[in-house]
Amino acid sequence: MIETIIFAFIVSKLKGYDIKPLFKSWAFYPVIIMELLYWMGQVLIWNEHYEVVNLLAFSKTIYLCSYLFLIFKYELYSSAIIGSIFTLIGGMLNDIAIKANGGFMPVFPNLSYLTGYAKPESFELVNDIHILGNAQTNLKILTDFIDTGYCVLSIGDLFIRVFVFLILYNSIKKINCRTKEKITC
Repeated sequence: MIETIIFAFIVSKLKGYDIKPLFKSWAFYPVIIMELLYWMGQVLIWNEHYEVVNLLAFSKTIYLCSYLFLIFKYELYSSAIIGSIFTLIGGMLNDIAIKANGGFMPVFPNLSYLTGYAKPESFELVNDIHILGNAQTNLKILTDFIDTGYCVLSIGDLFIRVFVFLILYNSIKKINCRTKEKITC
């Protein structure tokens, strides 16, 4: 979710907030650790070590839980509730796509083929819910079609990322409000 983190940083900067104090907060380091573990998994997948795919699917829950430290430290309860609603909606959209496609999530990689992240045969090697999308795919708009070159996202995945954005942006805002009295909060 590095692009979501970067987006939260860009929006924070555009709003006039300083990002550096976030890195001085111990509560941000579980997020950094989980992000690094995620990227190590992505590198392993890139190198055709597909056994980590199931582990990465499980780690998504732990990754989102790593934001709890920021939520509790900066008392971001409203943001967490709103973000959780987006996460639930995203999960439901993903579940709808999976149910409409016989228990599988179709994936439509394009850029990932060019970067070497995805290969057509990898979908046969990996034993998880992801399958290569085709003309018989139902509800294509809800499947994984947003290709970043290192992962393919669905609209549901984007909804889930709203949670990450809200927590990071509001953590930065809260830190700045505590340290600078000139910023209106």
